[in-house]
Amino acid sequence: MNILLFDPFNGAAGDMIIGTLLDLGADEGLVRAAMRSVVGEPTIERVDRSGIRAVRVRAHAPVHHRTLEEVLDRVAESDAPAPARETARRVFLRIHQAEESIHGTGAHFHEVGADDAIADVVGACTALHSLGVDAVGVRPVALGSGCMVGAHGTFPVPAPATVAILADSELATVSGDEERELCTPTGAALLAEFSTVRPDDLGPAWIRAVGYGAGSRNPPGRPNVLRSMLLVTEEVSGGDRIDILETNIDDVTGETLAYTIARLMEEGARDASATPVVMKKGRSGHLVRVICRPDATDHLIGVMAAELGTLGIRCIPMVHRSVAKRTIEPVTVTIQGKERTIDVKCGWSGGKIVSFKAEYEQAAACARETGLPFREVAGTVEAAARSLFAGRGLLP
Repeated sequence: MNILLFDPFNGAAGDMIIGTLLDLGADEGLVRAAMRSVVGEPTIERVDRSGIRAVRVRAHAPVHHRTLEEVLDRVAESDAPAPARETARRVFLRIHQAEESIHGTGAHFHEVGADDAIADVVGACTALHSLGVDAVGVRPVALGSGCMVGAHGTFPVPAPATVAILADSELATVSGDEERELCTPTGAALLAEFSTVRPDDLGPAWIRAVGYGAGSRNPPGRPNVLRSMLLVTEEVSGGDRIDILETNIDDVTGETLAYTIARLMEEGARDASATPVVMKKGRSGHLVRVICRPDATDHLIGVMAAELGTLGIRCIPMVHRSVAKRTIEPVTVTIQGKERTIDVKCGWSGGKIVSFKAEYEQAAACARETGLPFREVAGTVEAAARSLFAGRGLLP
């Protein structure tokens, strides 16, 4: 497994997160294009922070505060890849939830609703997407101390929004030993959204790359950088990494649903389904869910949008899926006096076959040829399989 590990011993901000991911090997061209589509061409340069070479990113955005709806519109219209846009959307929903918990319903964004924050979030999410890691861990986040002045006056560090975001996450924190803000609300929301594993749960790992993202300040004797590391660990036994794509629809026919599911499977989905749901205002609809490899996400999002006409597709990235070992075992049976070999799909656990099922297409072809009910053919094959596997000592 490829694991991205953030080490915010000096805190974190949106521009530092982009910088460290670029230094780690993220696609600079993709990140530039995503940020440019929001506010214009960013400056990306190498700088020195107390003897450490790091990547410094500046968005050059004008000061313009926006509502949640305006922010989400700009994210949706950006040139970031679809999974990155979806991650950015969730980051801003985290920030908005934190703002409302502090200021009440209808709260405006302020600092984190400025265009430079939008560019930072879109850029950071694009950088993470381009790395294609299997999981993300975050070591304890340094917060800082002292006081700061914000849109609502003077507050102790960390800012109220930062506290609310971290309180709604699984991230650990430390105070740090500087009297200033070390972790911004944007930095906190990005790390909280990116995090998928606890660092203590990773086990042995090998460092394959290191990145440093620079902050704006350059205090003497203290490197103002965010470090990240690309680790390689042994793959979790019996599992893999998948993305989950979801959308709600209420205006397509059953035939369209059936065709779309079939096409998604043909185009590389691991699984696709439609579940009846009750939507807003009591309307009946369907939740379409697709399970796929991360490298197929962009393509399958395009298929869903084209076939269903949906305006929004949720991407839940990099979910670990436990997968039982699977094999295909040929089973020979006699049906209507003729020997036939039909494959049986088997699921294994602990060296034993714990489930098995006749392969549908082959059993269906036999049923059509013989005129027997499908369930009778499948039952005959599975009964023969049970006897065969039991004789080999393969059943629990």
